[in-house]
Amino acid sequence: MTTKFHKKYLKFTAIVVGSFGPIFFLGTMLATSEPARWSLDLLSWPLDGQQEYGAATTRFLSALTGGFLFGWGVCIWCLQKWVYDSAPEGVRKSVLVGLLAWFVLDSTGSITSGNASNALCNILVLLLAVGPLWKPATIK
Repeated sequence: MTTKFHKKYLKFTAIVVGSFGPIFFLGTMLATSEPARWSLDLLSWPLDGQQEYGAATTRFLSALTGGFLFGWGVCIWCLQKWVYDSAPEGVRKSVLVGLLAWFVLDSTGSITSGNASNALCNILVLLLAVGPLWKPATIK
């Protein structure tokens, strides 16, 4: 992979991570919470309607989650735009370590909370987000 391709892929990674933000933001309001509720239902497979957004604490947690994920996606986008050309390996490693940290904590928490199916979904998200960033790029 070339640094040019890595830089483009970082945009994709930013979208993968950041796209979860608006979904969970919608969960903060009962009238628009269905996409977030459905996402949680899917991630805690099987689809059984057990996830709900009626509790104010759930909506608050959804606000925090949405904000963090959207902000993280924006941060990755900014790193590829403003920092990557100066420090491609530093950006690549930083994004990779951040994704691995998310994966370990999120997956462990999912398993310990009785939602092991989300850990399986996390594998797919991790593979999509990391893609070619796993290996150092050649300078081009």
